[in-house]
Amino acid sequence: MREIAYDDIVKAVKNMVIHTATNLPEDALKKLKEAHEKEKSPVARKVLEQLLENAEIARTEKRPLCQDTGLAVYFVKVGQDVHVTGGTLTDAINKGTEEGYIEGYLRASTCDCFTRANLKDVIGYNLPAVIHYDIVEGDKIEIEYAAKGGGSENVSRARVLAPAQGPQGVIDFVKEVISEAGPNPCPPIIVGVGIGGTFEKAAISSKYALFREAGKPNPDPAVAEFEKELLYELNKLGIGAMGMGGTETVLAVHVEKNPCHIASLPVSVNVQCHSSRHNHVTL
Repeated sequence: MREIAYDDIVKAVKNMVIHTATNLPEDALKKLKEAHEKEKSPVARKVLEQLLENAEIARTEKRPLCQDTGLAVYFVKVGQDVHVTGGTLTDAINKGTEEGYIEGYLRASTCDCFTRANLKDVIGYNLPAVIHYDIVEGDKIEIEYAAKGGGSENVSRARVLAPAQGPQGVIDFVKEVISEAGPNPCPPIIVGVGIGGTFEKAAISSKYALFREAGKPNPDPAVAEFEKELLYELNKLGIGAMGMGGTETVLAVHVEKNPCHIASLPVSVNVQCHSSRHNHVTL
């Protein structure tokens, strides 16, 4: 049984949070540059230039990419041959998150859902983190992190379709969600689509899809083709960068497919803004 110290996890999470707030990951940066090269609208091209400039300023001056520094979302794979010493894994992730947001001078965005009162002095600074666990083979802990802003999360949707609606029904629903979202999630965006499972499985799958390297196709060739079709259809909507009109509304579509009940076809669409802040660490 391999042991990992609580304090090592706290430090790793804290450093990841601080770095991710100011450094747009290479996959998202690459996709923004590709969008700038392909964009047909002069106005949208100018907007994309400004987004790329913003990313460079954030990196060099160590300033947040966006004032909405998001809620902390984690997908954690825990090896069954690992033991955390000195505290629990959940507590370590939460402590690392709090320290990262405080030391990185990042906004505390967690509030009570009814009173809207900030909870930084009640639960902790930007806590609790949203953590999804998976127990796997091995003796390592892999922590995937994303800062999820409110603007993109607010336009995300889930619906249980009738099985007879099939793939075309999924396409129609995704197009409806992105069309209604318009400029609100700060496009160009990355779209995660969870299909199948149950209502909550589809939702979690659509969130996890956003953690994939931007534009990396699903390993299933049929699903990868479906992603291409969705990308084409969504970019035909003409929303463009920051809603200014154009050909590059969506940088990538990532689909995660799950087996489901014979009477159901759950579908979830989770949207990520152009500032796709995600990272991972393996301990």
